[in-house]
Amino acid sequence: MKPMDFSTTTDRTRFRITVNTIAKGVFFLSTIFCLLVLSLLLYRVFSQGISWINIDFLTGKQSTQAERAGIFGAILGTLWLMVVVTPVTLFFGVGTAIYLELYARKGRFQSFIQTNIANLAGVPSIVYGILGMTVFVRALDLGNIILAGGLTMSLLILPIIIVASQEAIRAVPYQLSEASYGLGATKWQTVKRIILPAALPGILTGAILSLSRGIGETAPLVVIGIPALLIPFPNGIFDKFTVLPMQIYYWTLDSTLVAEYANLAAATIVVLLVLLVTLNVTAIMLRNKFQHRF
Repeated sequence: MKPMDFSTTTDRTRFRITVNTIAKGVFFLSTIFCLLVLSLLLYRVFSQGISWINIDFLTGKQSTQAERAGIFGAILGTLWLMVVVTPVTLFFGVGTAIYLELYARKGRFQSFIQTNIANLAGVPSIVYGILGMTVFVRALDLGNIILAGGLTMSLLILPIIIVASQEAIRAVPYQLSEASYGLGATKWQTVKRIILPAALPGILTGAILSLSRGIGETAPLVVIGIPALLIPFPNGIFDKFTVLPMQIYYWTLDSTLVAEYANLAAATIVVLLVLLVTLNVTAIMLRNKFQHRF
């Protein structure tokens, strides 16, 4: 029996430990760098915009005068946009995930659909804006109203919700569904009463995080021609509108001519960040609530 070469084994172990230490240091420095950049960005935004946030700013109309400008119309437009996006993406996204995971026959066609959905999740947002302009604005002649914008944003985040819902459904232990079938339940009863309640925390988390991304997107709305200035408050899904990211975009452009618009853009970013943080906290609370329940 050939004796073990302890010197070679020790050298390899030392080499792996060294590589691991170097990798750990690189990742740590990368994390510190990202946190520093984020802290600098947040400091700049809050220091420049927090003094401009008041009741008049939050409830006022848009104006060509920086001192009198408000974002209430953009806030309403953002909320109305979510009224369209949320039910469309949840219904089609969760429904597609259920079909692909529990009903579709495994094979090349199902694999082809899975691959394309994963690819669609990485398509640049401006491509969805072009698609929305072609289908909803021009072909269906909806114009740049809330319904057209909401359907366009739904196309953007739909693949993300489908993927997140599929992962949540896969995480449900198969023993639960097998026990349901053993007790005589049909497949739909098992899906409705066992699988969906167990997968609901993951589905809600993925949906709310996807909606958070949709709220912060600007490119698709720029492509379909959403206005930003001097429009009335929207009262329904067939009204013209603007949203907070669009307002930030146009005020940033105007800041090259009037310096006060940079402060308005910073204040609007603060409001948008508060809205996004609220959605993310809501996602965490809902996930924890349903995890404890099931």
